[in-house]
Amino acid sequence: MEILLLISVFVIATCGLIYELIAGTLASYLLGDSVTQFSTIIGAYLFAMGIGSFFSRYFKKDLLSWFVQLEILVGLVGGISAALLFCLFESAASFRFLLYLLVGLTGILVGLEIPLLMNILKNRYEFKDLVSRVFTFDYIGALLASIVFPLLLVPYLGLIRTGCFFGILNVVVAIVVLVRFKKEVAWAAYLKVKSVLVIILLTIIFISAGKIMTWSETQAFRDPVIYALSSPYQRIVLTKSKGDMRLYLNGNLQFSAMDEYRYHEALVHPPMMYAAERKHILILGGGDGMAAREILKYPEVEDITLVDLDPAMTKLFTTNSMLTKLNNRSLLSNKLKVINADAFQWLRSNQRQFDVAIVDFPDPGNYAVGKLYTTAFYKQLNNALHSNSVVVIQSTSPFVAPKAFWCVDTTLKAAGYHTLPYHTYVPSFGEWGYVMAAPQPLQVKHKDLPIGLRYYAADIFPQMRTFSADMAERKVEVNQLNNQVLVQYFEDEWGKFQE
Repeated sequence: MEILLLISVFVIATCGLIYELIAGTLASYLLGDSVTQFSTIIGAYLFAMGIGSFFSRYFKKDLLSWFVQLEILVGLVGGISAALLFCLFESAASFRFLLYLLVGLTGILVGLEIPLLMNILKNRYEFKDLVSRVFTFDYIGALLASIVFPLLLVPYLGLIRTGCFFGILNVVVAIVVLVRFKKEVAWAAYLKVKSVLVIILLTIIFISAGKIMTWSETQAFRDPVIYALSSPYQRIVLTKSKGDMRLYLNGNLQFSAMDEYRYHEALVHPPMMYAAERKHILILGGGDGMAAREILKYPEVEDITLVDLDPAMTKLFTTNSMLTKLNNRSLLSNKLKVINADAFQWLRSNQRQFDVAIVDFPDPGNYAVGKLYTTAFYKQLNNALHSNSVVVIQSTSPFVAPKAFWCVDTTLKAAGYHTLPYHTYVPSFGEWGYVMAAPQPLQVKHKDLPIGLRYYAADIFPQMRTFSADMAERKVEVNQLNNQVLVQYFEDEWGKFQE
């Protein structure tokens, strides 16, 4: 009995942490700002576990029966939570309340498990041996969960199936205890039926996970979803209507096929005009291949190095025929090399220097991305440039988030760059901003542009450099690794705009 129950500790510890990770990941997908979401989810979950542990003192009789009942409830609540939250995200009046209600309920139930088991085992071990054995198995289970969740479960099962799978494991623990100790468990027949019903429900949800996600995303996006994938780094969704195709990452619009050319022409062609040489190009981010498409319009370009974190993104935009048509098969060019790596880490080991660097990261909506807008990052980037190189940074909306926009400019100056901020109008985004920067003062070196551009022209660039009063420069702090003030600016300004 002792070994069986200690193995149960290992299983329930693994399941408990998985439910916590699912809630944190799902919250970051749907609500943004992953550090805040994970921090508050973990805090609420641990607090709820403390409540569960406190109330365990009131369970004094039929402990095995209560333990079995508890495993079934944990499996049910934890198993269905991801599916339920995805389905109710758009329709729930207060999604955050529902999220924390489920986190709290799961935490309370998980918090009851270990104290109940320790009470069951207390007559079989000395106290010091009991504590050491139970917590050894508990921590080993937690370690396993933390390793397999990002490496295997999210990319291969997704959040809904992961929740169902570990919910079933919890119920299997209940069934094993029921079978092994049926003479000691009250209500055994009733609990067996209940266990089987919960496993059937979780199995149905597991099998239907794809349809559930498709339905929930249909509610969340205005156009039909034609592709969706959860990578270890983000949720990738493509929608398509009669005249448009849109890419969303973690629910945030990245481009609309109808007007993305305005964004990407404004991103790429100004630095190409200001760069002395245009042979060796670096793209950081830009896994959709749109920036590379614009760069390849210059015949003097000899090679492009594209560094994007997520291989799922670059694979999608290399293999999907609709998307390769949109990026003109740029990622398949023999001039281009794709490197799937964290740009910060890659720059540390890079030995090459480039004539132009295009920095096309997502907006700094969380600290993981915000580090790529810090003085530390820009100083690392400077090692990949020579004295006549030019870099451009996509820098969010100077209309919606002027403090965030000018923080990018201020941070580049603090890192030793000369800067030239500018903006343009992209219908699907609104007014959008960029900051061009260089080790030396910026001067136009080329006036020639590729033929066939749909938007950008040299004579409109002076207009793009003019900022109206509501977008004028603000006095802001420098974004550093130890303060990440840019993320706060971004969240505050975009949060007010979206209320």
